[in-house]
Amino acid sequence: MKKFRDFDIPFAGLKQGEHRFGYHIDNRFFESFGYTDFNGASLDVTVVLRKKSNLLELEFEVSGTVNVYCDLSGEPFDQEIGGNLELVVKFGEDYNDENEEILILPHGEHQVNVAQYIYEMAVLAVPAKKVHPGIEDGSLDSEIVRKLSELQPGSSGKDDKKETDPRWDSLKKLLTDK
Repeated sequence: MKKFRDFDIPFAGLKQGEHRFGYHIDNRFFESFGYTDFNGASLDVTVVLRKKSNLLELEFEVSGTVNVYCDLSGEPFDQEIGGNLELVVKFGEDYNDENEEILILPHGEHQVNVAQYIYEMAVLAVPAKKVHPGIEDGSLDSEIVRKLSELQPGSSGKDDKKETDPRWDSLKKLLTDK
């Protein structure tokens, strides 16, 4: 975890109350986790630590853009993301991070590393279906988009007369609604 040393928050010397920490995240951060789905990233993360006498409350907020490939056209674009995460840090006998909302640190710990939580929050903030804004507003002109619109049902160049199988025509006579 030496590569994530910048994400250690030393809480032992802090007074009780609210403390803010800010981070700027780029693509190297995600590559160090082995995550290669982003072409680029420019994210700002704010961590608000509320220190109380027997626990810590961490509130994470991320905003910015990640460059990803469109699921429909394959074109790269900047996807805006935003998200937040709340984490409660308690103290106990052993380290335990099984619960996603509660982290238990051993007594005597003096810092908490937040890199994993920032990573998970940012990756989960990206929509499951990534669609280029140019597809939504019709301004994207690419070979793939032209081919998709050409292959779209109902947009063929043939005449609109639908020829049906004569076997189905006999069955259609049984319909009482028509």
